[in-house]
Amino acid sequence: MSIKSRSSTDVFFYFIVYTLVIIAFFITLYPFVYIMSVSISDPIAVNRGEVFLWPVGFSLKGYKQVLKSGDIWVSYGNTIYYTIVGTIFNMIATVLAAYPLSRKTFCARRFLNFFIVFVMYFSGGLIPTYLLINNIGLYNSRWVMIIPGLVSSYNVMICRSAFSSIPDEVMESAQIDGANDLHILFRIAIWLIKPTLAVLTLYYAVGHWNNFFTAMLYLSDSSLYPLQVLLRRVLIQASNELLIDSTLEERSIAGIQIRYVTIVVATLPILAVYPFLQKYFVKGIMLGAVKG
Repeated sequence: MSIKSRSSTDVFFYFIVYTLVIIAFFITLYPFVYIMSVSISDPIAVNRGEVFLWPVGFSLKGYKQVLKSGDIWVSYGNTIYYTIVGTIFNMIATVLAAYPLSRKTFCARRFLNFFIVFVMYFSGGLIPTYLLINNIGLYNSRWVMIIPGLVSSYNVMICRSAFSSIPDEVMESAQIDGANDLHILFRIAIWLIKPTLAVLTLYYAVGHWNNFFTAMLYLSDSSLYPLQVLLRRVLIQASNELLIDSTLEERSIAGIQIRYVTIVVATLPILAVYPFLQKYFVKGIMLGAVKG
C-alpha cells in the first residue's frame, strides 16, 4: 500500500472516530442541558412543552418551591452524612485490606486474594442478607447505609495493585531505618498512591450519593431517607410532597418543573466535586491498573 493511500485511509479513519465522538458527546450533553433549561424556564412555558434546548423565559419559582420544603433539607443532611462518613470508613477499610495483600511476605496473601475475587462473582443473595442485617440490629439505622457496603472487592484489587507498584527497595530501605509496617503504610505507601486513593474516594462518594436501593430495603423511618429516595418518589411515584406548602395554582403550574429542579438539586453537588479530582483520575487508574 502506497504512502498516499495509507494517508487517505488514516484521514478517513480519524474522520469516522471524531464524528462518532462528537455525536456521542452531544447525545450525552443534551439531557443535562435540557434538564437545566427546564429547571430555570418559566413554568407556564414548561407546561406547554415550549422548552426544547434553551430556556424559555427565566424563573426560579421551581427552586423556591423545592428549597423551602423541609423534607429535602432533611434528606440532604442524611445524604451528606452517609457520603462523608461512609467514604471515610470505606477508604480506611480498603487501605487496611489492600496493603497486606500487596506484600509478598504476607503468608495468607494468595488465600485471601482468592476469596476477594470469589465474592466479586458470588454473594449470599438478597433475602439472606436482609435476614442477617435484621438479626444483627442494623435495620432502620444510619449504619445500615455504611457497614454492609464497607469494602468493595474491585476497589481493594485496584488499591492492592497500586501498593504492589511501589518498588520493593523503598519498603526495604524504610525497614532498614527502623520503620514498622504501620509507619511504612501511613508515612510512605499512602502518599505514593495518592492519585489512586483520590479515584477510589470519588468512586465511593458517588456510590453513597446515588444509593437509594439500600435505603428502600432497610430503612422504614422517613427521617433517615437519603436524597435519592426522595428524588425517586418525585420522579417515579409523581409525589407532590415538595409542594405541600404551595397553593393549588402553584402546584398546577410548577408540578412538571419540580421534577427537573429536584434532579438538578440532587445531582449538582456531586458534579461540582468531580473537577477537583479530575487531574488524579487517569493517573490513578493507570497506577492501580491490574498488570498481566
